[in-house]
Amino acid sequence: MKTKFIILLITGCFLTPGIVLSQLNIGNRIKNATNNRVNKEVDKSVNKNVNSTLDGILKKKKTNKNDSINTPDSQKSTNNESNTNSSTTSLQISSRYDFTPGEKVIFFDDFSQDNVGDFPALWNTNGSAEVVTTNLFPGHWMKYISRESIWTDALLILPDNYTIEFDVIPIQGNDKGMAGYEFRLFQALNVKAFDHGSAPGKGGLLFTVEYFGRPSYHTWFNKDGCQELQVNGSKDEDIYKQKENQKYHIAIWVQKSRIRLYQDQNKLFDLPKALPVDCIKMDRIRFEDGAAMVSNIRIAIGTPDMRSKLMTEGKLVSYGIYFDVNKDVVKPESFGTLKGIADVLKENPDVKVKIVGHTDSDGADATNLDLSKRRGASVKDALVKTFGIEAARLESDGLGETKPIAPNDTPVNKALNRRVEFIKL
Repeated sequence: MKTKFIILLITGCFLTPGIVLSQLNIGNRIKNATNNRVNKEVDKSVNKNVNSTLDGILKKKKTNKNDSINTPDSQKSTNNESNTNSSTTSLQISSRYDFTPGEKVIFFDDFSQDNVGDFPALWNTNGSAEVVTTNLFPGHWMKYISRESIWTDALLILPDNYTIEFDVIPIQGNDKGMAGYEFRLFQALNVKAFDHGSAPGKGGLLFTVEYFGRPSYHTWFNKDGCQELQVNGSKDEDIYKQKENQKYHIAIWVQKSRIRLYQDQNKLFDLPKALPVDCIKMDRIRFEDGAAMVSNIRIAIGTPDMRSKLMTEGKLVSYGIYFDVNKDVVKPESFGTLKGIADVLKENPDVKVKIVGHTDSDGADATNLDLSKRRGASVKDALVKTFGIEAARLESDGLGETKPIAPNDTPVNKALNRRVEFIKL
């Protein structure tokens, strides 16, 4: 009845002498417009109710997941190599990830040698930090919430070609929200003390994750004639923004003046003239100004010559194939190394290799042996499924902790023993 009344009322407004209603058909047009308006309002109401229901379901589903981080000070992680749970290898990555870790490890710290609650032994600070464990991410982590700095106690001896990697988890700061964090690679002025200021030391690279997650960088140089060579930039797309309580793998590849910086499987920045060789000589890293947990800090030098090692020497020892603690799943950041090995095999189609996994001595002998065998099999599986290498050309095995190449007494030496070897058959 209301619809008919509205039609009659509006139609009456258009009835003037000389206009023939049957020719204009205004009544039908108004009726159709009214029905369309009613239908649109009904659809809007339905969509609103459906969206509200779906939001409730998704919110409940997310709440049911244990996706929060706790950092109990008294819970100490064993952080060993033993685990009997096997996982299915899944290597999915973009071809843009071309990072290849350095060949020789010169610094490594996963804080496994430090007691929970202590300040880590290989570092120094003008503020505070402590070693913690979490309920979501295995191993020990260095946690800091501070506007101060934590730096490597000893200076680093870095050549023209080296890589720096670390895992990081942005966490809540003092203001009840994600605080972001900063990482510096620079040349220090004070060998045994803190370099003050927003442009400390002689110059370097600053990688920043802001409180809203955006990654950015800038370089600074305090040497005369170098200031005009400074560069800066950021990644504003949401896909690159870090989030609170999530783990990210950061990799930095320095080749003379060139710097490439990666976040997980994404290349964030490729800067061909970031570090002018006549202006700066890096020798220290530090974390500062924010709130984060960091671990698995690895610095390695030299570019692995995979072709020469495998084809000429008959054995390639790789430190660029990564697994989580106690796991046999090949991590995506292994892509660059595996691609390099696959390229050598494709160029030499008659070559067959044996893939052998090795562990450090943490954990029981039998479980380490089993883990190393599963890791060797996972690497073979990745080369076959991801890179198209014929399975008949590959064998796999594992030797656990039985063939160390360094004493299992420091984090660096343990990192050297955790390796994958490719032996030409």
